[in-house]
Order: sequence, then structure tokens, then C-alpha cells
Amino acid sequence: MQSNVTQQHQFNFTNEHFNTIKKILYAHAGIVLADHKKEMAYNRLVKRIRELDLRSFDQYLTYIKNDNNEFGLFTNAMTTNLTAFFRESHHFDFIGKTIIPQLALSGKRRLRIWSAGCSLGEEPYSLAMQLLSSNIDISNWDVRILATDIDSDVLSQARTGIYSQGKVETLPKGYLNKYFLKGSGSQTGSVRARSELREIITFKHLNLMQEWPLKGPFDFIFCRNVMIYFDTKTQAKLLEKMAALLKTDGHLFVGHSEALARHDNHFTSLGKSIYQKNSQSD
Repeated sequence: MQSNVTQQHQFNFTNEHFNTIKKILYAHAGIVLADHKKEMAYNRLVKRIRELDLRSFDQYLTYIKNDNNEFGLFTNAMTTNLTAFFRESHHFDFIGKTIIPQLALSGKRRLRIWSAGCSLGEEPYSLAMQLLSSNIDISNWDVRILATDIDSDVLSQARTGIYSQGKVETLPKGYLNKYFLKGSGSQTGSVRARSELREIITFKHLNLMQEWPLKGPFDFIFCRNVMIYFDTKTQAKLLEKMAALLKTDGHLFVGHSEALARHDNHFTSLGKSIYQKNSQSD
């Protein structure tokens, strides 16, 4: 047995295997996998090896190269899907207290939002709830939320709008009864987002490293806890493309641990991970 195989490892997993996986993930999805993620990579990919009834990581890496469909399943296995309703609540407060009132005063009744990296859907459903619960009646507005992710599995789940009871326990007071239906029978212990939320959200598969078949322009974009997976060069390219899809003075929301590079001339920081598009970047 080789020295880098631990007692917990069913399959030999060398540094060469890990480096190859990092290269594939970066080439296909632009995601930079840190060196300390080796054990995580093993634990996630060993499930695919067992499902495919393969005998080693060598066989799996050969399989990836010979089967284009496996790229998507490989990416699904390697991406993290940690999310929650109204995560970083100050972003939603800003929408309700600043963006919506400004749009109302301008007389605009059309709102376009993009949730990039929407994962299991908590973010776009939170956006929908924030809009519908605003002090301004937007029932006669033209509102659409585009929710995209590279992981086709989580998108399928997000489209259903079904969540466990535990997932919705942290919703603002009154939101659970107002915006969700309790499951019964085989769905006991689950809830489903009401149709008024689901009908304004469109879920689509999108790899940010490939072409974006998006029309825009968007009033604001949520791209939170996504940039951290890309290197600086890739981040700059994505920010430039997002700026081009935003309306003049549109807003970009990123994760609390993410900060746009100081030299980025497309956006101005408003604080709390909220950025506004510069008018000269049009």
C-alpha cells in the first residue's frame, strides 16, 4: 500500500490525482480548488466511482476524458451548495428600503433580477418574498427573477420549491404561513413555495465560464459567495460581463467575504458587500 493511502481510503488517491482534478475543474468551470481541499475532493468523488462501479481514480479520470456528460456530474459533485433563506439579511433590507422605493418614485414598473449561483433556490425565493412583502404594491409590476447555477441537480430541486420544515424555521415572522404550503401525506414535514413566488422565478442551467445567453439589462444582480471560487483574472472577466448586463446605476450584491478589487472601475462600493455600477462603465 502506498504511503499516501490512509486507512479510511478505499481507493488510492495521490497528489497527482488531486492535481489532475484541480486542472479539470478549473478548465471546465473556472473554479480554483485549494490545496487543503484534497480530502473533500476524495470524499465527494469516491461516490461517483462507486456509482459507476469503477475500481480506481485512474479509471475515473479516464472516464471523464472519454464521456462529456460526466463533466456535469463531476462539477455537481465538486461544487458546494451551502445556502439559506435571507442569508445576509441586510441585502434584502436594502432592496426593500432603497431600490424598490427608488423605482417606484421613478415611475418604472419593470424589474429584472439575476440570482447567479442560486444553488437550491433559497436566494431567489427570498428575493421574491422581499419584493412581494414590500410596502409598495408591486402586484401590477412586470417582475422576473432569473436564477442560474452550474449544478443541474440543485436546479431540479429548486424548481419544485419544496423544502424541509427545518429549512424555513428562520424565515421572518409570518412569512412561512404567507408564502408556503405545508405538505401532507408523503410530504409531511415539508413545505412548498406558493405559486405567486414560483411563477416569477425562472431557473436555468448556466456555466459562468461559458457563453451567457442572457438578454438583460438587469436592475440588480446577486452573485454571492461565487467569486471566491475563481482566481483574480477570472473574477475581473465576470465583473466586466456583469457590468455590461446591468442597467446604469444598477446594483451588484456579493458575499460578505468577497470584495471587488480596488482597481475595478465598473463599480463603486456602497458598503456591506453592495456595489453600484458606475455610469461611465456603460
